[in-house]
Amino acid sequence: MLRYLSIILTALVFLGCNDSEEKAVDSTPTGSASTENELRELVKKYPDSISIRSKLVDYFAESGNYENAIRETDIMLQKDSSNPQWWDVKGRLLFLDGDTLSAINAYERAIVLFPNPEYVISIGTLYAQTRNPLALEAANALLQEPRANAGLQAQFIKGLFYTHTGDKLKAISFFDQCIKMDYTFMDAYREKAIALYDQANYNLAIQVLDQATTVKRSYDEAWYWMGRCYQKLNKNKEAAESYRLALQIDPDFIEAKDALAKMGVTQ
Repeated sequence: MLRYLSIILTALVFLGCNDSEEKAVDSTPTGSASTENELRELVKKYPDSISIRSKLVDYFAESGNYENAIRETDIMLQKDSSNPQWWDVKGRLLFLDGDTLSAINAYERAIVLFPNPEYVISIGTLYAQTRNPLALEAANALLQEPRANAGLQAQFIKGLFYTHTGDKLKAISFFDQCIKMDYTFMDAYREKAIALYDQANYNLAIQVLDQATTVKRSYDEAWYWMGRCYQKLNKNKEAAESYRLALQIDPDFIEAKDALAKMGVTQ
């Protein structure tokens, strides 16, 4: 399917996210009053309201209740299975729920209906993570259509594909391209550092992560991976400090908490 994406993208007319905004949305509760029961009552009152159903989906997703969020999304797809935006929503929810293969299927449905570059980026990323060569096709399709303005994401998808298929050096070359294109693109620093970590190049990985934290000191994942690198170098004091810095930025960083606990170090 994706071998035709470059042709489709060339003829692409970008659509705005302006699905019918019903006046019913004015009745949607806001702030802390937006409880599940209130939203469900509004859904009953305005069953065709896309805006209100979307708020209910968001409510479940934000609370981590992906099962109910997906169920509400399926209700909308039963009413209109030709709406690519709902397939996109379902894809994101399925991914968050840990069902990568079903997420890919949802994104494929969205792309068949409308090859929005954002959908191509999403599915390309998932293809890369599952070592599917279609990741490269998706990336090339994005590169062949300048109006998609997704060159950075295309290079990142290629890097992810090669890192997941074991070609770390090739992956690093693509992450380097990403950093040259946008030195603030934190994901590229992280993935480059992880690729170096997997090669046991811990000092080089630390240098990359140090660059990342110089650009964005509040990048918690960089501090976490720096901690892991220091541990491999038996520099436990530096590792503990790195984990603590990650937790200062995100107190709910579970992996950093676990790392400190395994080291027998208090936060």
